Amino acid sequence: MPGPYPLPTLSAQVTATGISAPSYNDILLSLIASMQAIYGSDIYLTPDTQDYQMLAIVAAAINDQNNALIAAYNNFAPSFAQGVGLSALVKINGLAREPATNSTAQLVLVGVAGTVILAGIAQDVNGNLWNLPLNIVIPNSGTITVTATCQTAGAVTAPANTIIQINTVILGWQSVDNPTSATVGVSVETDAALRTRQSQSTAIASQTPLSAILAAIANVTGVTRYAIYENNTGVTDSNGVPGHFISLVVQGGDTTAVATTIESKKSPGTGTYGTTNITVTDPAGVPITITFFELANVNIYVSVNIHALTGYVATTGTALVNAIVAFINSLAIGQELYYDWIFGPATLYGNPLGTTYKILSITIGLSPSPVGTADIPIAFNQAAACTAGNVVLTVS
Repeated sequence: MPGPYPLPTLSAQVTATGISAPSYNDILLSLIASMQAIYGSDIYLTPDTQDYQMLAIVAAAINDQNNALIAAYNNFAPSFAQGVGLSALVKINGLAREPATNSTAQLVLVGVAGTVILAGIAQDVNGNLWNLPLNIVIPNSGTITVTATCQTAGAVTAPANTIIQINTVILGWQSVDNPTSATVGVSVETDAALRTRQSQSTAIASQTPLSAILAAIANVTGVTRYAIYENNTGVTDSNGVPGHFISLVVQGGDTTAVATTIESKKSPGTGTYGTTNITVTDPAGVPITITFFELANVNIYVSVNIHALTGYVATTGTALVNAIVAFINSLAIGQELYYDWIFGPATLYGNPLGTTYKILSITIGLSPSPVGTADIPIAFNQAAACTAGNVVLTVS
């Protein structure tokens, strides 16, 4: 309990238990007590006086300084550091924050044979711009497929047949389309994800091969998600992993770098199981084939029907959709999606906005028009995935 006032000190203090500082209110009360000790307890100090307002300004300045000191102190610990402080700190572990990547899409360009498209740009229905390769020549067939890169970094989605506008008008270039969905990029690695990688990186030199493999895989550039399965029996398990084999599921990163890392960390004689086969060279110069799974995302679609109550606004619906998307994307690799789980994020549990509407029905499925209420199984080498465009919200 703070007090008595004035306090012995108003600054942040470092003790055996860490760093702490008085609250703004305690600082203000301490300054008032000091003022009364100087001028007498009968000095008039209420919020409407000039002296009180001056003390409030000084208290705010001291509080701001204390908070800056606490932030600087905490930046020396990975558990509390944030932003550039965390980025600098993890260099001790040989890590660097993963930068944002750009989404890519396969575009089919149609035009007059011989047409040259220099630095062409296409546009999707949401207004996002996609850069084509610098120099494209339409062949005699009149059609060519190229890889376009989104100008905006991060998780920009583009379902099939949505990149259909020509932004750079060039005579002879007639149309553009993406027959398949774009490969979605990733945003800059969050502080939480970087903290997790830092924690796992300390296990690289561990004595357990599985934890060492996971720690090493976590630090392969571009890898965002991963899981490992071990079958230490002599027979094939329920996932199809042969006896005495390991199987890794990895999302992102260069496949050769992933395979090389697995080879360098796995125990000698242990087999690897998966559908991606990469031949690397062991320390003795002998070629060895490493297999693993590249994570397959299972697109989940959700339909939510709600009845608006007093206080409901459009942004509440956006928050509901975002909560569902975040929940589904947070499920672990191989985690089955149970239908009942959707109701938690859909009610915005713990958020007052959840009291401004009533859920009438929810359906989920693997198609854009979900009608089911059954649980959705996810294989061990898959993960549930969802975007805001996969959630349809109906308000009545």
